[in-house]
Amino acid sequence: MYTKQDLLGHLQGLGIQREGTLMVHLSYKAIGEVDGRGDTVLDALAEYMEPGLLVLASHTWANVNVTNPVYDVLYTPSCVGAITELFRHRPGVHRSLHPTHSLAALGAGAAQFVAGEENIGTPCGEGGAYYKLWQRNAQILLLGVNFSRNTFVHGIEEWDGAIDTISPEKTDLYTITAEGERLYTPQNRHCAPVGSLTFTKLEPQAIQEGIVTLGHFGDATTRLMNTVPLREMTAAHLKKNPKYLLRY
Repeated sequence: MYTKQDLLGHLQGLGIQREGTLMVHLSYKAIGEVDGRGDTVLDALAEYMEPGLLVLASHTWANVNVTNPVYDVLYTPSCVGAITELFRHRPGVHRSLHPTHSLAALGAGAAQFVAGEENIGTPCGEGGAYYKLWQRNAQILLLGVNFSRNTFVHGIEEWDGAIDTISPEKTDLYTITAEGERLYTPQNRHCAPVGSLTFTKLEPQAIQEGIVTLGHFGDATTRLMNTVPLREMTAAHLKKNPKYLLRY
């Protein structure tokens, strides 16, 4: 059974920039048995990244839609795992106002990092939090998951010419702020051909070129990368074939 000190030691060996910005996608089951379970995993991540900014997804794309068009930043649960739901409730964590692809952030400049997401009209649009990850050359840690969970790649699709990824029709959605204000936050959402399972085709090249480094956290395999070289590599594929990452 892993302790927090064990997990801190594993983080130290991965090459994470503690004073930078770290986006984490994780599978708790892949880590193995942990003393204190998910809270200990989050304790280790938060302690290690205390000088910087820790970011996890708190997406709601699966439960905010035409039939349930309201996202409440305080009460709408994350649809991307129990750990993300634990994280967004932690003291000091700021959750963004994006109605379908919110992020939760803890640490230096967290409130500023998630600010303005209510004005982003696509899942990972320019100017939003995912775009800020690229601007900061943030690190992404895939912890026990592969590239199919790397939502940042959806951002690259939006910014670098992928076609048939975003629906031209807007969905009328609404966001309830922490203060109870109701905002109109319509979205051009992902459309049918989009699928993150195809993102795995990027992984072998990223490892070969040194963009991704492998490690471990508990029993889980980790994949660590910086956003700028990942975008450059992926954008080159999209320039040659704008449908490179679609499901057909």
